[in-house]
Amino acid sequence: MRHLSRMTAPHWLALYAALLLAWIGVWSMSSPSTWATALRDLCLTPAAQAGFPGLFAMWLIMSAAMMLPTAIPAFATHDNIADTQDTGGGAALVAGYGVVWVGFAGVAAAVQLGVGRLGALDSPLLATTLLVGAGAYQFSAFKDACLSKCRQPLTFMMQHWDEGPWRMGLRLGATCLGCCWALMALGLIGGTMSLGFMALATVLMTLEKLSRGRIVPSAIGLACLAGAGFMIGGIL
Repeated sequence: MRHLSRMTAPHWLALYAALLLAWIGVWSMSSPSTWATALRDLCLTPAAQAGFPGLFAMWLIMSAAMMLPTAIPAFATHDNIADTQDTGGGAALVAGYGVVWVGFAGVAAAVQLGVGRLGALDSPLLATTLLVGAGAYQFSAFKDACLSKCRQPLTFMMQHWDEGPWRMGLRLGATCLGCCWALMALGLIGGTMSLGFMALATVLMTLEKLSRGRIVPSAIGLACLAGAGFMIGGIL
């Protein structure tokens, strides 16, 4: 019962609220209701016209909707350890994790704005490059190292517990970013705030972290490379 009470702590309630609001924001893209019109119009606006604030908001919503679910096992592991030591810090952990993804949203928005101003967002060459990069990264040693840490939250927490929840949150966010940035970058071609792309990517990244071995990461990598091959065939 004590573990269940942890799941209703303020930082968990804030996490649930952020997830709910993020996915409501994504769903509103395809909603015909008038209250969603402003957000839908923003998402359909070309990057150069949307400007940095609009793009930043979209990437922030995407990051919250896609990455918070994959981090729930790590957050729960932290609270379980804190339970045994009668300590807290869950809010600081989540905040540190969130700061990293806020930074990612800023970088992604800046990149999208720059590429959009060059008129290259719809370029088959960009799509091919991102798919090849994401596919190759799935087989890299750095990806494997980050993924192994994401898959073992208990080991991660025990190794870095003395750093405190804030620094652990930053480290966890950086590790998660190292694991998922290439797949997240496919949002540039999959469609910023695209419900289909985001749902698929969230499922794949969650499966990748919950599974063991190389089957899921390799399958994702091969799918990306196959997509790149299809794009190259279209270009040629």
